Amino acid sequence: MENKVQEIIEKQVLTVAKAFEEKLDEEITALDRLDLDDIEALRERRLQQMKKMAEKRSRWISLGHGEYSEIQSEKDFFSIVKASERVVCHFYRDNWPCKVMDKHMTLLAKRHIETRFVKINAEKSPFLAEKLKIVVLPTLALIKNAKVDDYVVGFDELGGTDEFSTEELEERIARSQVIIFEGESSLNTSKSRTRSVRQSQHSDSSDSE
Repeated sequence: MENKVQEIIEKQVLTVAKAFEEKLDEEITALDRLDLDDIEALRERRLQQMKKMAEKRSRWISLGHGEYSEIQSEKDFFSIVKASERVVCHFYRDNWPCKVMDKHMTLLAKRHIETRFVKINAEKSPFLAEKLKIVVLPTLALIKNAKVDDYVVGFDELGGTDEFSTEELEERIARSQVIIFEGESSLNTSKSRTRSVRQSQHSDSSDSE
């Protein structure tokens, strides 16, 4: 019986190795077919991509990306969400659950420079809190192109405990594509309802319940 199992394992290993070898051969063959002009074109394309990414990173940093900062006024909120394509805003008050969220947001801000991570005191921002129906704290407003696309309300979606990991929060935010997530995850790309932060009236939302 053991010999039979060993034989099956060896066959599987050989099959995988053969497939990998064939794939590698294909890539080597493709490279061999390239002439100097093709290689130079690939090199130039890669350099342009790197240059564009460097320009993006520079712009992001100039806008405050890479750090977790506090919005001092409701007026500043609108300026920030207009300037950055992707924003995660933590509506907080001075309590333990919000401090837990602060810890994770600080880490994610450094990890995801493509997104602006900010927080605003909900109790000092009554207009925004009412407009966006912020009731439970902490609440994360996930914003794309100046519109609130989704919310993370409290810790219910994170296991209902304050002991969730930064990676769990990262995956949850990534479902709304507000961060670029490169980890292993079966991300749900379905859209949640969208609410414009500029809209003068708001529709009913279960998040306020």
